[in-house]
Amino acid sequence: MKSPITEKEMVIKSELIEHEFRKEKFNIVYHYYLCEDSGETFEDERLTQLNLNQVYNQFRKEHNLPFPEEIIALREQYGLSPAKMSEVLGFGINVYRNYESGEIPNSSNARLIQLAQDPKEFKKLVELSDVLTEKETERVMSKIDELLLKDEFVNFDLQNYLMGDRVADDYTGYRVPNLTKFTEMVVYFTHETQPFKTKLNKLLFYADFSHFKKSGLSISGCRYRAIDMGPVPNNFNSIFERIAGNDDVDINYTAFPNGSIGELFKPHSKREFNETVFEDDELDTLQAVVTKFGKTNTKEIIEISHEEDAWQKNFENGKKLISYIDAFKLKKM
Repeated sequence: MKSPITEKEMVIKSELIEHEFRKEKFNIVYHYYLCEDSGETFEDERLTQLNLNQVYNQFRKEHNLPFPEEIIALREQYGLSPAKMSEVLGFGINVYRNYESGEIPNSSNARLIQLAQDPKEFKKLVELSDVLTEKETERVMSKIDELLLKDEFVNFDLQNYLMGDRVADDYTGYRVPNLTKFTEMVVYFTHETQPFKTKLNKLLFYADFSHFKKSGLSISGCRYRAIDMGPVPNNFNSIFERIAGNDDVDINYTAFPNGSIGELFKPHSKREFNETVFEDDELDTLQAVVTKFGKTNTKEIIEISHEEDAWQKNFENGKKLISYIDAFKLKKM
């Protein structure tokens, strides 16, 4: 961005500040452009949103308010439009759409949304509502019955087992962990680079963390841990086994002269990458990671990841989970 004062390109600076929102104070990494000649500071739309996202994320977490992707997923599981969902819950006709777009719901509306996540409770709300046509009611009740039947017979939650609790916080990049998105990231990097497992772990880390760096949100909600060979998705071996077992990718085992075995990820012949699960800016991030590291070999990308503060401080302190706040100190993306 050019300075409106000098017409020169400005540099992006960041500093830890205290920001007040709804009479509460939150610490954020504030980003701004600095005109070095005049000392004036500026924001563009992207930096403004990045700064606001940090505040909104902490506010939602502090007050246990649903995040936009949870609000969207809730509506989609019942097959309703935003307007109809809003009416069933007793909101104004555009309110639910606004919540999906990022507006923070008040406490009473948030609790009602969270209550509606239970199909039994949502069924009561539909029965009390008179805003759906007979055909719409029949279709929604059928969806609810399917969900209730699924809850009755499926006690094991594979998503939670593989990705951890569905809690959005600084260890998930303020996204609810999403196995579908994570799987597509694996498919994408496999199609683009055919990496060994160790390199794939780093590509995934840089994708999620660099996206948080620019937007204040991760892509997949995956938790990452610092181990000796760099940052890795938590529980990555089990996740990869599941992805390969579903024929999303193929894993070829390669024996090296030193006796070790490498796991090479290759595209499955009948599995295409599904870009529709991502937003445009998320796809841009995936492409940027491939452009940056696509031709980097495994040894090189390990060394690169070891230069990151996110790995260093968490590995030295006991192979801990990495907070996405450390993304703001990324050196290589």
